[in-house]
Amino acid sequence: MKVILPARLVEQIRRHGEAAYPEECCGFLVMRNSPNLAGESRRIDRVTPVENRMEGERNRRFVIPPDDLRRFESSIEGTGEILGGFYHSHPDHPAVPSLFDQENAWPWYAYLVLSVKKGKAAELGVFELDADERRFLPVPWEAAPEPRPER
Repeated sequence: MKVILPARLVEQIRRHGEAAYPEECCGFLVMRNSPNLAGESRRIDRVTPVENRMEGERNRRFVIPPDDLRRFESSIEGTGEILGGFYHSHPDHPAVPSLFDQENAWPWYAYLVLSVKKGKAAELGVFELDADERRFLPVPWEAAPEPRPER
């Protein structure tokens, strides 16, 4: 699998991480089409910021409650969009999933982690949970240029 993110979405995630600093930000990665499970690229078409509802320690953890997730999935039902994954930031920590992230992740979804160092967005990492081994594997990704409007 490879994740393709339009450059404007990368910038939107970076701004969200900086605005939330020193707390973790979080949100949904939304796709228009469902890729097959045979390694096809996944193009993220939009991101939706979500409130981090972690009680306490928001500088080290994020939580999206099940009701918020169900509400969001209901809102895109019948639109041709699907939830392709999640993003969140790691204030003053590397752009790699934590043990907490791993314990609360599901297979198939893309997990994007943004490092925010001293309030400035830094590196991004994208990962997928290996269903058999229950550990994150890095996923290649690219920031794609926006398509030019047709004339």
